[in-house]
Amino acid sequence: MSPAEIVANYPTLTLAEVHAALAYFYDHRDEILAAIAEEDQFVQEMKANSGSSPLQEKIGQRNATDDSVPF
Repeated sequence: MSPAEIVANYPTLTLAEVHAALAYFYDHRDEILAAIAEEDQFVQEMKANSGSSPLQEKIGQRNATDDSVPF
């Protein structure tokens, strides 16, 4: 989006704020992109290592039981 389109979609922002944010990004582009990549890697690692723990298995078993009351 262009800066004007951003302001149109987010009316609480001013055009000056959008330009300031873009200037900050371009001045710190490498740092920002590295931080984003690091966070993405962390999320992927967490997803890969999110096997069921004993507690999660117990909760799953508890939720699978029929706790209904007969009428």
